[in-house]
Amino acid sequence: MIRSLRRLALGRALPSSAAAEQRLTRPRAIGAFGLDALSSVAYGPDEILYVLILAGSVGLRADLPVAGAIAGLLAIVAFSYRQTIYAYPRGGGSYTVARENLGTGAGLLAAAALMVDYLMTVAVSVTAGVEAIVAFAPALGTHRVIADVLLIALLVLVNLRGVREAGAAFILPTYIFIGSLAVLILLSLAKVLLSGVPPHLHQAPAAVEGFSVFLVLRAFAGGCTAMTGVEAIANGVPAFEKPESKNAAGTLITLALILGALFLGVAGLGYVIRAVPSDQANVVAQIGQTFAPNSPLYYLVQVSVASILVLAANTSFNGFPRLAAIMAEDDWFPHQFSHRGLRLAYSNGIIAIGALAIVLVIVFGGSTHALIPLYAVGVFLCFTLSQAGMVRHWLSDHGPRWHGKMLVNGIGAVTTAAVTVIVMATKFLAGAWIVLLLIPLLVAMFYAIHLHYARAKQELSIERLPEPRRRQQRILVPVAFMNRATAAALDYACSISSDVTAVHFAVDDQVAQDFQQQWKRWANDVPLLLVPSPYREVVSPLVQLVDARRRDAPDEPVTVVLPEVVPHHLWEQPLHNQMATAIKLALLGRPGVVVTSVPVRLRE
Repeated sequence: MIRSLRRLALGRALPSSAAAEQRLTRPRAIGAFGLDALSSVAYGPDEILYVLILAGSVGLRADLPVAGAIAGLLAIVAFSYRQTIYAYPRGGGSYTVARENLGTGAGLLAAAALMVDYLMTVAVSVTAGVEAIVAFAPALGTHRVIADVLLIALLVLVNLRGVREAGAAFILPTYIFIGSLAVLILLSLAKVLLSGVPPHLHQAPAAVEGFSVFLVLRAFAGGCTAMTGVEAIANGVPAFEKPESKNAAGTLITLALILGALFLGVAGLGYVIRAVPSDQANVVAQIGQTFAPNSPLYYLVQVSVASILVLAANTSFNGFPRLAAIMAEDDWFPHQFSHRGLRLAYSNGIIAIGALAIVLVIVFGGSTHALIPLYAVGVFLCFTLSQAGMVRHWLSDHGPRWHGKMLVNGIGAVTTAAVTVIVMATKFLAGAWIVLLLIPLLVAMFYAIHLHYARAKQELSIERLPEPRRRQQRILVPVAFMNRATAAALDYACSISSDVTAVHFAVDDQVAQDFQQQWKRWANDVPLLLVPSPYREVVSPLVQLVDARRRDAPDEPVTVVLPEVVPHHLWEQPLHNQMATAIKLALLGRPGVVVTSVPVRLRE
């Protein structure tokens, strides 16, 4: 039944040989890796205005310059990461570049920051998408946390079906969003050019703060949320069809051009109509209300914006598992995260980020406003470390036209470092301090994991296979009943050793004596040891017995053979005693102790 349900939900299992078939084409890669960046068009211009509007109409005059600066920064970062893709086709992005060029500490710092940003992307994208849906259906407002959780679970399920299917599932909403918003922008620009600025403009509220350089910097930091997700393609180069680097680099430039055009279009039209974003209508909605009110295009744009905000989380479901897999291969993250699931996706990473995002959404009550200050703090730290690492790369590994490439990466490093300082300074008291505290803790966790694996390898390593030693095994078989399961366990134990002792834990003296008399008639050739258990325990007395045997002969191992009943149906499992599992857990960490089960399967 479990196999059937799993196949229904995830599809048929894919062999390792099918990995090449699961790679992404450029159109599908936009849907798999580009949604986080594209979705920022829906809120990036708003974040700029939310700050500038504090200075009233004077502040709004800086809207276009700030948007233009962000578009310029996008171009620098995109071209910088294009060079990273060709230099490091293995993937890993900021982590790989920083670790190999700036040292292990810098690489782990980049990885921690990127992981936090991926997690925040899922939480912010889904909550923002649900808020957009609530704007259409206010009755859902009281159930927004439940909606957030269900949508994250759905995204987990889709991504567990494999990278290619996930990319295909998001192609249609991605290109509907790009196409409908592009048509709205072009239509609006045409109306402005032919008919002039519409007369019904929004009125800027009165200034509550003076216009200053710090205000502009805060607006710039807010708008830089449009930059999140740009690095995801550099992290997932191996997911592209061959030639991987060429296709990944082409997809990145295409994504940057689309994002830049849409971002400037929305920001420019918002400036023309003097848009004032609110919870009821963002800049995109106000553009639609001004130039295409109550038209099918207006509603199509609004629906596509809501869907793309939710689906933007898919970028993290592609980026986080790949980063975790690369780090696991380098022994900095649990090895389970390098395992590919039935559909060749990094299932453990997908499930982990989904679960963490659900916890985060519940803790913050599904509020995008509460989560935004934590968002996009780590990504610029990753940008800076990556670009600085690339500068070091070109200095040590000269290639064709390396001076020009180094200049591009140098400009990227300087500009993103400045933005990092601005973002951290402007968002610190609003909640960014949580991220800045979390990143060092993650780095410490990476070092602890790596230290464990290093010690484990050292202890497990041997130069050659040791000479086999044939030793008599001392076997204990816990028995509670005289039945087929006990007989099977005793038969197996006697087949591998002549030193077999059955152990019965005596709760009542009279019952124990009766059991001993019955045992002599039933299995007289196997000695029975009665262990008093006045508190009706089994696990603790057995552990004490095993420890005593080990103390008497520390060089001889002790084997515990457990009879275990396996029901035919899964739902019947809880109806049987789970004592075997409890015993295994209790003895697992004890040296010189082997625990084995003899399953006896019940017929249907």
